[in-house]
Amino acid sequence: MPDFFHPFPYRISPYVAEAREHLTDWTRRIGLIEREAARKRFAKADFGWFAAMVYPTADATQLNLMADWFAWLFLVDDQLDDGSIGRSPERARDIVDGMRAVLESPDHGAAAVADRDGPVAVSALADLWLRTAPHATANWRRRFVQHLDDCLTVAATWEAGNRVAGTVPDEETYIEMRRHTGAIYVCMDLIDIVERIDIPDSLYTDAQFRAALDAACNVVCWTNDVYSLAKERALGEVHNLVHIVEHHRGLDTSGALDHVCAATSTETMLFLEKERELLAARPEHHAVLVPGLAGMRTWMRGNLDWSRSTKRYRPVEGDEEIRPEEYLEASLMKVDQ
Repeated sequence: MPDFFHPFPYRISPYVAEAREHLTDWTRRIGLIEREAARKRFAKADFGWFAAMVYPTADATQLNLMADWFAWLFLVDDQLDDGSIGRSPERARDIVDGMRAVLESPDHGAAAVADRDGPVAVSALADLWLRTAPHATANWRRRFVQHLDDCLTVAATWEAGNRVAGTVPDEETYIEMRRHTGAIYVCMDLIDIVERIDIPDSLYTDAQFRAALDAACNVVCWTNDVYSLAKERALGEVHNLVHIVEHHRGLDTSGALDHVCAATSTETMLFLEKERELLAARPEHHAVLVPGLAGMRTWMRGNLDWSRSTKRYRPVEGDEEIRPEEYLEASLMKVDQ
């Protein structure tokens, strides 16, 4: 595996053990994990550890919430990537509509938490939103809702449509869409919750801030693509930058990996450049910029450490096959896999 340029130090929350224990209990209690095969696969990913590395400054309560968000995001992603709903754009849109209703509800999802007749993914989202939204500003809630809606909509329509049509997207389109389907804008928004900051729109829409943010998001997404390549190929998934580079540039897998790893290192250097420019140009915003940019740094490093070590992306052994029907919980989306 080619190496990455990663100048950021390793950090981890002291509450990692508590987050792991909490996450096991929450996913079972909320109904996200029921079957033994699903539990075993979920445990291998170690999302509590992941959250502890990318949000190392979170207090214990915050880290539990971050870990729960990760569980929900990854389990929904599995449904859309590996399950039948990811090949049924109309059904996927119905689920996304239900999720959007939770995010737009005036009670922040309080009523939807108790709804056990609908998809568990929706009631679990309501639980998360009820624990997140009341502590955030209206400005942050608006931005987060838009990012999560973009993530779900693009995954449910664009990706699903590509699978149905057998389309391998071009690099430029994929790179833009990947920041949405990977929920990385959503995860970067959560830095504000952990750090208790509120980035004003005037700063968030600034070209230098957007350049730094997008570079950090690209590093995270492309790193994930490198390490998840084997798992995704086993499932016939084409939404992976290494696969797309190989397909459109006529490279072999080794050459495509070299290309993507080099591009990822270039994005890391671009982030560092834009970070310096932004801090020099906006001293009046250092109170939010310093912790916000530090959060992007820990996200890039923590994601690399997790991606390298998690068993989520390890190839199966021997003749064993990846069987989504064994680990996808039908209750999440109320659909047969």
